[in-house]
Amino acid sequence: MKRYLLLCLMLALGAPLEAREIHPLNEGWRFFFRTETSSDNARYVTLPHSWNNDPTLEGVLVETTGNYQNDLYIPAEWASKRVFIRFHGAQNVADVFVNGYLAGSHRGGSTAFAFEITDRLRFGADNILLVRVSNASRNDVLPTSADMNFYGGLYREAELIVTERTAVSPLYLGTDGVLVHQKSATAAKAEGEIEVHLTSTDETSCPLTLTVTAPDGRTVLNKTLTVRLDGKPVKIAYNIASPKLWSPSRPALHTVTVTAGEGAHRDRVSVRTGFREVKALPSALLLNGDSLKMRGVTLYHDNAASAGTLTAADYEADLREIRTLGANALRSAVIPHGHALYDLCDREGVLVWVDTPLRQAPFLSDAGYYATPTFEQNGLEQLREIVAQNLNHPSVVMWGIFSRMRTTGDDVVPYIRQLHRTAREADPSRPTVAVSERNGAMNFVTDLIVWRKEEGWNKGRPDNLTVWLEGLQRDWSHLRSAIEYGGEGFLDHHSFTMHPRPANGRMPEERQTRFHEEYARVLEHDSLLWGVWIENMFDYGSARRPYGINGCGLMTLDRRSRKDAYYLYKALWNKREQTLHIADKRSTHRTEPKQSFRIYSSAGTPVLTVGRDTVAVKRYADCQYRSDSVMLTGRVTVKASAGKLHDSVTLQINCAAKPKGYPAPRRTTNR
Repeated sequence: MKRYLLLCLMLALGAPLEAREIHPLNEGWRFFFRTETSSDNARYVTLPHSWNNDPTLEGVLVETTGNYQNDLYIPAEWASKRVFIRFHGAQNVADVFVNGYLAGSHRGGSTAFAFEITDRLRFGADNILLVRVSNASRNDVLPTSADMNFYGGLYREAELIVTERTAVSPLYLGTDGVLVHQKSATAAKAEGEIEVHLTSTDETSCPLTLTVTAPDGRTVLNKTLTVRLDGKPVKIAYNIASPKLWSPSRPALHTVTVTAGEGAHRDRVSVRTGFREVKALPSALLLNGDSLKMRGVTLYHDNAASAGTLTAADYEADLREIRTLGANALRSAVIPHGHALYDLCDREGVLVWVDTPLRQAPFLSDAGYYATPTFEQNGLEQLREIVAQNLNHPSVVMWGIFSRMRTTGDDVVPYIRQLHRTAREADPSRPTVAVSERNGAMNFVTDLIVWRKEEGWNKGRPDNLTVWLEGLQRDWSHLRSAIEYGGEGFLDHHSFTMHPRPANGRMPEERQTRFHEEYARVLEHDSLLWGVWIENMFDYGSARRPYGINGCGLMTLDRRSRKDAYYLYKALWNKREQTLHIADKRSTHRTEPKQSFRIYSSAGTPVLTVGRDTVAVKRYADCQYRSDSVMLTGRVTVKASAGKLHDSVTLQINCAAKPKGYPAPRRTTNR
């Protein structure tokens, strides 16, 4: 039997065991499907892992139950310790067994969870760990309706936590047991309360030390007190003079360290946070008293190479693209991302909106809300976990309550109110937010509202957005409103006639480009909305879509190609790096002799040459320029220049072009 030794070499060498040890538990797993009934042919896998990341599945989304088994050798020296196991994400229902005994269950795929397994272990011997994970659709675990793929498995990291008998608890809602509640933060002082969860098997009190360290290493707060161990959280007020405030331009991070106990038996936990103040006024969203205009993108949870098993390196690469775009905010759609992304946003100064999984996908067969006690309780439990696990992140500035819900026979509004109250009770320092595309009472519950708009996509014209904005200003200016919009565009679905709505179900990039151009033009001089949110930053996997992908992204699922709309927003939003881009360059074979050109430039009015001729260019909107029409034939090179920037494309005019074939739709299967 394979033994997973968990750093036992240091024991053999006589090295002392620290009071708290955290051991990664990502190696040595054997995976097999429930239908295989035996682990005889199990595959060795490393976490994070999803069975839907198997290339032999050929893109089919498998919804089933999988088993993960690991053999753990637990040192005899740990018999006087306590042992916890923590998983940072299991999609979406997990049952954990140790030596055949149930250690605990968790319902919800996006949050961390931990169980104490001390009493289930055999010390100085091998132990068998089994985790059963299911991503099958069910009506009592949120979300019950979504467009994105839920890639089943232990798709985030796992670890063992070894502590003394008295410890800062790893069991409170999947957190580290230290929560920083901010009341106010100004340049003069930061005030609030630090909540510490302790656990003990044999003591009724213990000394507790709290230390707060500034970004430059100075100790700005140090308190020691004796606390009772009665199962209730310890709450310690803090008042820090002249703090360095966290902001996107200066993401200053403080370290909060809690030490429980004394001597060799003490337990220590450190968390990082930043002091800042978020306020939602009727006319603006404020950060540290300054008006905040959010330029955000929605971020989903997969890529072509990793499926849903995103690592810190994946998050770093995605955030680089978001920063290059010039966005200052991201929305974690439907469910939270892994903690590595928010740690990175804390350091980089990127603002974050985290959703609760009360979501309605645009499919008539779906129900996003079930008026049952089990459904509602699960939503509340997931919300409490989401808030607690992300409370210390200064980059997280709002809690999403629902997204695009449609009213049904069961009125969802009372439940939305309950979620809003729960979020505000758990964290009064941040506003709540929701995405809505319907009229009704649900729009008046959350502190902020984001309107999903599609004028000019499936109905009406894009300039109808102007009429909507005028009505919003006239009748609903007291609402704290922002806007979200987006549309699908595939790079290989060309519109050969450049018609904005081609037939045969194609979704060409050109249509997406025109849609974003018009919305950017209309919103150019807006002063009512506190934010603009683009749906989405990247394409994402959706087995329910005809081509297995939701193509609304500004970039492709594999992150290799930036669509034209990406360069539009880069020109508008990125003030550090100038942009020059000719749109529609992928449509190199065209059938119409009459051509005009669209150019995005943040470097001033571009100079355009077509062949040997210079063609007049006029400003259409901020950073958008359009040329006069010209008659062309044969092979023609088009060049644009602005300052030191250059871009070009070579076209073939009047050359017959045939549509490419399209891949067969993906299907969801049960196994």
